[in-house]
Amino acid sequence: MYINFPEVHVPIQGLEQVTLPNMVTVRQSYDPARVNDVEATMRRELEKVPGKEGYKGKRICITAGSRGIPQLDVIIRTTCEVLKTWGAEPFIIPSMGSHGGGTAEGQLEMLEGYHITEKNMGVPIRSSMEVVQYDELNGIPLYCDKYAFESDGIVILNKVKPHTDFRGAHESGLAKMIAIGIAKHKGASMFHSFGFHRFAELIPPVAEKFLEKCPFAFGIGVVQNAYDDICSIEVCNKDNFMETDARLLETAKQKLAKFLFNDIDVLIIDEIGKNISGNGHDPNVTGRNITRTFGDTLNLRKLFIRGITPEAHHNGCGLGSADITTRRCLNSVDWEVTWTNVLTTGIMDACPIPLYANTDKEALLMCIRCCHNLDYKKVRAVRIKNTLCLEQIQVSEALYEDIKDIDGISYVSGPEPISFNEEDMMD
Repeated sequence: MYINFPEVHVPIQGLEQVTLPNMVTVRQSYDPARVNDVEATMRRELEKVPGKEGYKGKRICITAGSRGIPQLDVIIRTTCEVLKTWGAEPFIIPSMGSHGGGTAEGQLEMLEGYHITEKNMGVPIRSSMEVVQYDELNGIPLYCDKYAFESDGIVILNKVKPHTDFRGAHESGLAKMIAIGIAKHKGASMFHSFGFHRFAELIPPVAEKFLEKCPFAFGIGVVQNAYDDICSIEVCNKDNFMETDARLLETAKQKLAKFLFNDIDVLIIDEIGKNISGNGHDPNVTGRNITRTFGDTLNLRKLFIRGITPEAHHNGCGLGSADITTRRCLNSVDWEVTWTNVLTTGIMDACPIPLYANTDKEALLMCIRCCHNLDYKKVRAVRIKNTLCLEQIQVSEALYEDIKDIDGISYVSGPEPISFNEEDMMD
């Protein structure tokens, strides 16, 4: 369902006095350590799996989530190939809770966006929203994808990273894939009904119940560095599954990309999307999360979101954190897909429709105008592609003068005026 938002013409006193800053391109430097050969690393890690001879003739399920992982297709294809050499019969299931509009077809479409197809993987992909209740926790029903539950073994594969809405020993990672991802729309809705404030408490015992009652094979945890490159891949078994998930989370927190400075008047984000973060943009970077459980990561006054990634398939989750967006951006959102995802969390204000302008230029002028007590010539503005791409960014000339001597900040080019096309949209 798409909405055709009309043009708006709102008189704003003082807008004509606002001046737009010149921008300087700078580079932020982080730890560059990375996995250079993903396929070779996967094959070495898979050699650690015990009892390979026991996989012969077994139907092994591999989870494929909705998070953007570089070379996810290589990771999954390699896992399938190795399983075949052990004599197993692998297959893949989309494991992404309510994403993709909460439908089997929508989740298949998301996997296709990551080049994960039956042709590319050489194995079947079984997409269904049907689940099996395998146990309960204090009256809470626990669910697993039916195809996975009926298999001979499940490979739990996921990115491990800080969550956007809660803090705990297990956040976004292997244990959460069990509690929510593989539980599909029904299980994800049930789990979210308890609120994010209980996730840290509930995820560990749910994962332990799963390991006890479901046909678990092994886990694969993936960590990315600040450049969005894979820096760690680890295979774990049932005995060290929880320990590995917690340890990789600590590594991920240390590797997380962030601004090397704190105070920003206006942050411009070119794109958000579910492939970037469950929140569309990572609150660990922006400081804005839907549960408002933390906000000390950045002192940000105004947030302008310009668009949605193609990989998000028109899911506008995250737009509600913006102070302003554009008519073009809102017109690109599929609100049924977005609200399905939002209502699964139980947080009905997770994606309100933000104030919007007709053009990027109008939106940026409004943001600067609405920063109280601001000298327009000294605005601290920042522009990024998305919250995964923080290496090369643009900062206003005034902000550059304040941060140019910070370790890890280096000059690239500029200053130069912000470039707009004939429709007053940013180039």
